[in-house]
Amino acid sequence: MGDLITAAAVDVIREKARVLAREIAAMPADVQVAALNAAREELHAVSPFREEPVDLVLWVPADGVVANDYNPNKVAPPEMRLLEHSIVCDGYTQPIVTHQQGDVRVVVDGFHRNRVGRESKIVRARVKGHLPVVQIRAERADETERMASTIRHNRARGKHGVEPMTGIVSYLAKKGWDNEKIGRELGMDPDEVLRFKQITGLAELFQDREFSEAWDAE
Repeated sequence: MGDLITAAAVDVIREKARVLAREIAAMPADVQVAALNAAREELHAVSPFREEPVDLVLWVPADGVVANDYNPNKVAPPEMRLLEHSIVCDGYTQPIVTHQQGDVRVVVDGFHRNRVGRESKIVRARVKGHLPVVQIRAERADETERMASTIRHNRARGKHGVEPMTGIVSYLAKKGWDNEKIGRELGMDPDEVLRFKQITGLAELFQDREFSEAWDAE
């Protein structure tokens, strides 16, 4: 009996969704995007997966999405062309992770997917000047947390530049992150954290490191 009630309830919802879909289909294209985003937001609010950013993918104007200024992931021209070819052929299979900052969304992950959507004439025309985005969790909105999130995304794919990484490690250390937190949040072992600190040549980064007071010469 319970299964029949559930099936009937789902059928009612499906019919309501069809009515809504027909209404949206009759709207101008720009209004369709806003209406679809609004519908998704309402459904996301009651979703059992609302804590997961990917549960709410929105299409937003590409001009309202800006790159961050710290991404250490550099893609060579051949790989960039391959990414464009992939999106041209397969479409956007991953949204761009962003953080709302005033009137713009700042990229946390998806810097190069963002570039393709803005710079590729084929892709930009197909997605009508929009980009698929998700919003990073609210508790990760602090600048240092967003930087750490960018690094985790990059390192999980095995990509990050050494020189920009040293600057990020230096910045996080100056913001009060100790070696343990840097290692935990960026996926580094203790020696790796120290190597990045050593590259900077800044003595203050080693204040939390214990050294002997003197060297004994033999």
